[in-house]
Amino acid sequence: MNTLKDFEKDLNKCSKCGLCEAACPLFKISPNDCVASKGKFIMLHGVTKGDLKLSKNINKYLDMCLKCGKCNAYCPSGIDVCRILNTAKYEYMKTTFKSKLINFLESRFVIGTFMNIGKFISAPFRPKKVKVEEPVAKVLYFKGCVNQICPRTDKYLAKIFRNLPFEIIEPDFECCGLPFLSEGNLERFIEVAQSNVEKMSGDYDYFVTDCASCESTIFDYPKYLSVKLPLEKSVNWGYLIALKKLKFKFKKPTKVTFHKPCHLQVDSYIERIFENCENIEYVKMDNYDDCCGFAGSFGIKNRKFSIELSKQKANNIKATGADYVITTCPSCVIGLKQGLALTGGRTKVVSLLEFLAKADNIS
Repeated sequence: MNTLKDFEKDLNKCSKCGLCEAACPLFKISPNDCVASKGKFIMLHGVTKGDLKLSKNINKYLDMCLKCGKCNAYCPSGIDVCRILNTAKYEYMKTTFKSKLINFLESRFVIGTFMNIGKFISAPFRPKKVKVEEPVAKVLYFKGCVNQICPRTDKYLAKIFRNLPFEIIEPDFECCGLPFLSEGNLERFIEVAQSNVEKMSGDYDYFVTDCASCESTIFDYPKYLSVKLPLEKSVNWGYLIALKKLKFKFKKPTKVTFHKPCHLQVDSYIERIFENCENIEYVKMDNYDDCCGFAGSFGIKNRKFSIELSKQKANNIKATGADYVITTCPSCVIGLKQGLALTGGRTKVVSLLEFLAKADNIS
């Protein structure tokens, strides 16, 4: 496991050019150097040299980050900002009593018990599994925590793919680990990452997720573990729907727009899906890929920023006049609803699968 000291060369590579500030959604709201990665790196460089200690104040700025990755993309030095901040968060949390409580609440026993209770309660509301005799493809499905508890996605998939004989394989995956990574619980993150990678072995055609945050986190496993992932087989449900050229007929003309989650790496399939939707008009909103403002625990710890970002996003949604705003991340659903509620917007927020399942005919 890396320490902050291991990243001293990366911190030295930061030229303080300020491109990260131009990219950072938070810096645009609060132009404080410590909000963007440049200022955070100055503080953390001081820590690695022994001039500063990882303090409560520095931790406040570590939490003041969306982990959207925009600064990564703009950084001319190619510094992995999120990995450095996650490592710093881990080293700070090790020194606090609060970490012991968080580690207990995030333990396999507590999380596992909560998930098992949720799955037991939701089981009667899920569609029955239909055995596929001659599947056209085997799909290894990483369901994610939300869908493990809520049965609705199972219903959407059953309707969307009822005419396409997929064999959907659902190992007992654990959480992708993003909540643990965000709270500096690296040991727990590595534990679930190892467990999930072991369950990815086997014979299948596609490894599928429907949550952009889960997908991004899983793709980051090799940064923390010496593992090889089946990236050539890894897609999300939207990509698979576009690949199979499924057609959706809606009786009522409907206008939609799309919010791209920060963690969604590829979204080119979205317009291809809408082209195969009869009576659907797609309107691309301004800054469709800007953060919704929720970003997991960020939305709780930094309410002022979260509310401002979600309002900006809501205003862009309302400007399209869309009936629905569609996204592919459960956390973004919360952020979009927050913004629309605060600005009086009436656009309905739905996941991609939920919207497509509303079609009157699917072929």
